[in-house]
Amino acid sequence: MSATGRKRRLRGWWWKLPLAFALFSIVQVLVLRFIDPPFSAFMAARWVDAALAGNPGFRLAHDWRDLRAMSPNLPLALIAAEDQNFARHHGFDFDAIEKAQAHNEKMRKRAEKRGTPVKRIRGASTISQQTAKNLFLWQGRGPTRWLRKGLEVWYTALIETLWPKWRILEMYANVAEFGDGVYGAQAASRRYFGKDAARLTAAEAARLAAVLPSPKRYNAARPGPYVQRRAAAIQRQMGALGGSAYLRALE
Repeated sequence: MSATGRKRRLRGWWWKLPLAFALFSIVQVLVLRFIDPPFSAFMAARWVDAALAGNPGFRLAHDWRDLRAMSPNLPLALIAAEDQNFARHHGFDFDAIEKAQAHNEKMRKRAEKRGTPVKRIRGASTISQQTAKNLFLWQGRGPTRWLRKGLEVWYTALIETLWPKWRILEMYANVAEFGDGVYGAQAASRRYFGKDAARLTAAEAARLAAVLPSPKRYNAARPGPYVQRRAAAIQRQMGALGGSAYLRALE
């Protein structure tokens, strides 16, 4: 085959690649509606990072637990901390995005006036978005970050379409990182409180949720002032949401 013929053949396949990926990802998400994954993309990346850093003996802490086998305090704390409109939105909380953009712009202007780094940047990712990112994608920097953002939108739309809210919350509770190499509520509960996730109190669940913005920086077992304040606020919001009645409405 001539070089021209090969180029034409390759061009003929290019348009099929996005279609193949779309079909693969749809099947992937459908399967995971019913099958619990043994690990996530973020877990795999953390293990690879440890191996490349010369620590091949590094072990992840992860132990899947169905949502009904957890204390209801834990999923309620996650919603109170991360996504209070979880039951109402369809994957993206546009009101929260607008508020976050306004807040971050104000923080940037203050930093410019003071000549200091920008602090207290606020995110607006929903639990659905974070589940999509943690389960299927990567953190990403530079150009790959924008590619990941685009794929995050796609996967978020898929899981919101193909999974019930209960499954999204169950998946997030099992793949979220609560400490360096500690993934999921059960592993975190055992690591920090020496008990199963089924026995978590409201205060303990709030402390686990409070470390999620920076799980490698904060420790639920030894909470500093910031985690204590945030955990107290999360507990108040858990009551405002309506407690376990809120969770029953998701089923």
